[in-house]
Amino acid sequence: MSRALCPRVSSCGFLWLLSLVVVALRVIRVGAYSCHEVRTAFQLRQVGPLHRVPETPGTDVDLLVCKHQGPSCCTRKMEESYRLAVKRETLHNIHSYSYELEQLISGHSDAFQDMFQYLLSFSQGHLSSLLEGTYSSLSRQALPHVNQLFSSLSLYLRGTNVSVEASVQHFFNNMFPLVYTRLINPGMEGNMMASAEMNDCIRMIRQDVNPFGPHPAVVVQELAGALGAGRQLGLALEEGLQVMNATENAGFSKECIKGLVKMVYCSHCRGLTLIKPCVGYCLNVMRGCLASISELDQPWRRYTSLLEQLTHAMAGHHNLELALLGLRGHINEALLYAQLHGPLITATVDKVCGLSTGGPTGVQPTVSEVVTSTVTSSSPLPSVAPSRALPEQWLGQLAHLRSSFPLKPSKNNKHSLRTLSREFLMYLQRYKSFFAALPEMLCEGENVVDDATCWSGDAVVESYTSRVVGNGLHSQRQNPEVKVRTADPAMAEVKERLELFIQETHENFPKLGEIEAWEELGSVETEEGSSTDCDDEDGCQASGDGPEKHFLNEVSREGSPVWRQPGGNDPHENPSKPPSVKVRGASPSATWARPWSLALLCAGHFLQWMLI
Repeated sequence: MSRALCPRVSSCGFLWLLSLVVVALRVIRVGAYSCHEVRTAFQLRQVGPLHRVPETPGTDVDLLVCKHQGPSCCTRKMEESYRLAVKRETLHNIHSYSYELEQLISGHSDAFQDMFQYLLSFSQGHLSSLLEGTYSSLSRQALPHVNQLFSSLSLYLRGTNVSVEASVQHFFNNMFPLVYTRLINPGMEGNMMASAEMNDCIRMIRQDVNPFGPHPAVVVQELAGALGAGRQLGLALEEGLQVMNATENAGFSKECIKGLVKMVYCSHCRGLTLIKPCVGYCLNVMRGCLASISELDQPWRRYTSLLEQLTHAMAGHHNLELALLGLRGHINEALLYAQLHGPLITATVDKVCGLSTGGPTGVQPTVSEVVTSTVTSSSPLPSVAPSRALPEQWLGQLAHLRSSFPLKPSKNNKHSLRTLSREFLMYLQRYKSFFAALPEMLCEGENVVDDATCWSGDAVVESYTSRVVGNGLHSQRQNPEVKVRTADPAMAEVKERLELFIQETHENFPKLGEIEAWEELGSVETEEGSSTDCDDEDGCQASGDGPEKHFLNEVSREGSPVWRQPGGNDPHENPSKPPSVKVRGASPSATWARPWSLALLCAGHFLQWMLI
């Protein structure tokens, strides 16, 4: 009996001994490491309260994300802290990469607006000097209308709902009574000052009488085209800032947060605080989290192309600069036109507004009837009254105003609208694929490793073996790390708004795609900071043979272009004073040879006289 029980007793003792050995090994394994490194990382990365980290690993921990067999330094409360921390850190990383792009957009938006205001101020001063110097009889009363015009243009460039055409027409409407009483009929201003009703009558019939010829329409056409592109560029930059703000405040799904915690912090639960995620693993997680943001890639590429087209339309061939600076020339031509056609204008206004009788009559003929009868009874270009200066005399008095003026008031001011635009486009090239490259940027550098011993989310491996998916919502169906079910509604709204803005811009500016882009985006700078090439904006008159360069260098009549035939002369220039030409690279001998040429010419004439 006792012998029969011996084997059973031996077996039971062996089992108990084996159990004690296993328990001892577990205790030894648990005590082999503490959670000191995890506590240090938890504190350095400011994950949460330090008291949440245990001193030693626990065995039966109820975790939701970082599940694994064996002891763990994590708790449920630590996982909650990890969720908040990983979301904060990811948004911070996205912001660090988008910060430069955001600053590029906002900084150049402010720079463009400052340049617009500078050009407006310069053009306003240019026009005011014309009125004060040449048309002093009406300058004091006209300056408020000039200020109002440029104030409206400034609001238009800032995106306010202001019409360029209405602003220009309103300016010429207000100018007509002043021109009529002070330039066309200088003796009438005393009587007209007391009759506001007469001024209103003259102002209302301006567009029908057309005293300024085609010049108001030309002003509207040039300003609406160039300023319209500048205004739309400002609105486009504001739209880009809204896109960037929405991106930086993007929300993450629960699956995304779970994947980020698993990638960044689950290795800490095992005491592996220095291990880094595998590159392919990180790409899958980030592309899953940023799937809705990556959907902005194609609209953003079209958006950057739109910015380039608007910039070319605004600053190419100095469009906006010439439109603003040429305003003085067009207004000068309009005033000259009114003076040249003074008798015809006087006859029309006299019949419509009844000025010959000192006040409006009871029944006035329509403006069209008066214009028709006046044209049939008068010559197309009526003679000017003897008391007024002849047109030739006017041209002589205004000859000093017809010379070309520089696009930049100072040679030291190198930062013009064109150079600012070149700089903007040069920087913009880097960010065309920003939203497609964002996951890669977040998975580069010291955050990941591409060699052996990297973290795969579940263990330390030599390489990541799962499939790496691409960008966008469609590719995430095969993502093994993050499940993407639907698009983020906020990002979908941003994408739709950006696409709508691009579509509306192309509808309002149908010829944007036809604008020729600049051949180069920048110029090489010398050690002194001056450009090695000679830009048109610097006033170089021999820098090229293209028609746009001749057009730029021949800004006359206060900014209006004068088209010349090859080899021809400007009929408005003073023949006794040849135009100045800036020659680059001329030899010194060309300078000292001029006096010898004159001496030889005089000697030849003297010998000819002696022979006679």
